[in-house]
Amino acid sequence: MRDLSTGPSLLSVNTATVRKQGGLLEIIEACARHGIAAISPWRDQVAAVGLERAGQAIKDAGLKLSGYCRGGLFPATGEHVMAVRDDNRRTVDEAAALGAPCVILVAGGLPQFARPGSTPSKDIVGARKMIEDGIAELLAYARQANMPLALEPLHPMYAADRAAVNTLAQALDIADRLDAGGTALGVAVDVYHTWWDPDLYSSIARAGRAKRLIAYHVCDWLVPTKDMLNDRGMMGDGVVDLRRMRQAVEDAGYTGLIEAEIFSDYWWSQPMDHVLATCVERYRTVV
Repeated sequence: MRDLSTGPSLLSVNTATVRKQGGLLEIIEACARHGIAAISPWRDQVAAVGLERAGQAIKDAGLKLSGYCRGGLFPATGEHVMAVRDDNRRTVDEAAALGAPCVILVAGGLPQFARPGSTPSKDIVGARKMIEDGIAELLAYARQANMPLALEPLHPMYAADRAAVNTLAQALDIADRLDAGGTALGVAVDVYHTWWDPDLYSSIARAGRAKRLIAYHVCDWLVPTKDMLNDRGMMGDGVVDLRRMRQAVEDAGYTGLIEAEIFSDYWWSQPMDHVLATCVERYRTVV
């Protein structure tokens, strides 16, 4: 494995990790001050300061990008289908303007907008078809911009509302169908969402053989988990075998940045400098 002990030269911080403590410009300045190599910004944070200003601030701070969050949420009905398509295209355009290496895709769950007078959909099979159709359409647009898409499978507890793509193998199957033999559609491996999967390590090896490992995200799984969305653990505070997972992705050929992405009411309550310093220390000692 790569040596992480000498400093955070491979560490990226997803800006959601400290989104409650400051805006994007403050996060950029703080990450640079802590010697962190890169960030992965969220669209709403970029929009708050403006795309051009955000890009210049990242450049002036000497930071790289590990991704751009996020596209996806494909299932929709009626007039909302075109709105989802157009919004995803804007995501690709923004990522390209910032010089991001990829757009992270969160697939979406059951259709967010039911037809007037109908009951909410329970058709997860149909939702998964909408997801694949939506990715196929976006992939054609993203290829024109030379922007890779990284499909991120989410833990099954999010299947209804956030992502009906729930295993790495499922994401790879979609990539193989839509991008056979190519590398325009890959996967983001997030330890929070994938650590539980009995087929995880064979799927990581498969992703490596297909050259589809685009992004790697770290945090930890707490026991007990108090909130389905906002109780992720700092690396080393939970039950994920972080070293084994990193060994697997690096053995599979991953040489990219390691992105800390922590949605946590607890860590959002802490000072930004404390959170970032802890990310650096845990990156060096437990990741």
